[in-house]
Amino acid sequence: MDLKSPISTVVPSLDGPVLLVLAQAEEGLSGRQIHKLAGAGSVAGVRLVLQRLAATGLVHVDDLGNSLLYRLNRKHLVAPIVEQLANLRSTLIARLADEIGGWRIPAVHASVYGAIARGDGDQDSDVDVLLIRPDQHESEDMLWEDQVGRLMQTVVDLTGNAAHVFELSQTELTGHLASEDPILNDWMQPSIQLTGVPLATLLAPVEV
Repeated sequence: MDLKSPISTVVPSLDGPVLLVLAQAEEGLSGRQIHKLAGAGSVAGVRLVLQRLAATGLVHVDDLGNSLLYRLNRKHLVAPIVEQLANLRSTLIARLADEIGGWRIPAVHASVYGAIARGDGDQDSDVDVLLIRPDQHESEDMLWEDQVGRLMQTVVDLTGNAAHVFELSQTELTGHLASEDPILNDWMQPSIQLTGVPLATLLAPVEV
């Protein structure tokens, strides 16, 4: 799945980025505005897409005299599908949070970072997950590894992208903080929490 524009999974043409912009917009936009936000194609190409979508009734066109403003017709039968496709990244994050939240050995913290958190990347990008596990007995290691393995497979099943899981215990986290490991910046800027204690809270005692 293209992590920047998941809608392109099923709408690989210029229509995908245009529909993504329209689904996220709360007011009418000009063709030039849509082109700028879509970051794809040409102004002329975007306008052709808008004209085609308007002909289907999926897009409303408001004529203001010297300009045309386009907006998604949210009453159209297809509109809910477009909105669902536009929100695939949020859906993925919610599904991962639900799975991790149901683990028998709860994660102290879980979040996504990297391309999925920034909203960029492409279909070859990994889905980066940070897991902080509790300091545990060896007897629990197999269960924890099984949970992580299922999570990695879930990412592949849901997106087609590989999962990159960076996991460490609370004790190991303390070691990273003490060494001022630069990977901390990757975890924090930006990240989206899935479950557990906020990462900023886990870092706070060391930063004081």
